[in-house]
Amino acid sequence: MEERLHVSSQNTQGYDIVYRDSFADLGAELAALGYGFEHKIAILTDSTVQGLYAEEVSEACRKITENVFVFSFPAGEESKNLNTVYDMYRNLIENRFDRHDLLVALGGGVTGDMTGFIAATYLRGVDFVQIPTTLLSQVDSSIGGKTGVDYEQYKNMIGAFKMPVLVYSNVSVLKTLDDRQFASGMGEVLKHGLIRNAKYYEWLLSNLYEIDERDSDVLKELVYESNLVKKAVVELDPYEKNERALLNFGHTIGHAIEKYMNFNLAHGECVALGSVAAAYISYQRGLLGKEEYYELRDMFVPFKLPISIDSIDPEEILKLTKSDKKMKSGKIRFVLLKKIGRAVLMDDVTDEEILEGIKEIYFDEQAND
Repeated sequence: MEERLHVSSQNTQGYDIVYRDSFADLGAELAALGYGFEHKIAILTDSTVQGLYAEEVSEACRKITENVFVFSFPAGEESKNLNTVYDMYRNLIENRFDRHDLLVALGGGVTGDMTGFIAATYLRGVDFVQIPTTLLSQVDSSIGGKTGVDYEQYKNMIGAFKMPVLVYSNVSVLKTLDDRQFASGMGEVLKHGLIRNAKYYEWLLSNLYEIDERDSDVLKELVYESNLVKKAVVELDPYEKNERALLNFGHTIGHAIEKYMNFNLAHGECVALGSVAAAYISYQRGLLGKEEYYELRDMFVPFKLPISIDSIDPEEILKLTKSDKKMKSGKIRFVLLKKIGRAVLMDDVTDEEILEGIKEIYFDEQAND
């Protein structure tokens, strides 16, 4: 693997993803982008990550400027809303940030999505850097420029496309993640292999134990390979007109489950459930063989991801899929698997098929008593 991966972006020079084992050269990376003593840097982070990495990242930034500020918000999906955004706007305005200054997103997907949205809208656009600290954000949400906040129970309903100027992935931080957060990231990792790279998917299965032990070299390779998949898709379709929608495999039903559960399930857990349901629909359509489907389903288990859930109402989940922002002309754009490593976008998946997919992952305790 390379230590640096460049992502091309329409109408911009693109940006690099760098892979590191510490924050030691963060200041040098920012200086290479043209930031120095005359600039202000705002580090936006949540209350949990603030206590873990904010001081270390601040010190790295102070190597190039003394004007470093840390603004935090309460950790959790419930903070991903316009009220938090307003608070961050106020902090930036009161500290006289202008459009030549820099925002830094230090944290997971919530922080990255929200900081990107603030960067897209504050003074009609300022630069921002992604420093993802979870597996989920390193392999997925920090790349591609999709930003946003939730509106009531609707996930990422308000947002904008805003590319970062740098993604700085310190892979060593993954060793401090709790098991559930790490497993959540694996939901997106497995998805990347399933939709576009069968060899990568097989590599993940063959390195199961090394991944579970969080071997440094294996984790760096894992993040890099997932980034290659996302890079290939977003460069073809940066604004999600067509090809990029393939990255939503498992997300239509997964997001509906997230809403139904009031975000009490991790995102990757919901993606895993949605992926099993989508794979089942693919099997029922004859795209996947029976043995292929069941092997795919069962391989989520050793990565500590769920393949069934007992606390949902399938009919309500179906209704919630109708609020998916990826609908087109009143139809759900559903991602199915033609085979492992090749996803296809379908506009003709029926309500009946979706409901059957949901029922496949629904474990009815009463029916099994």
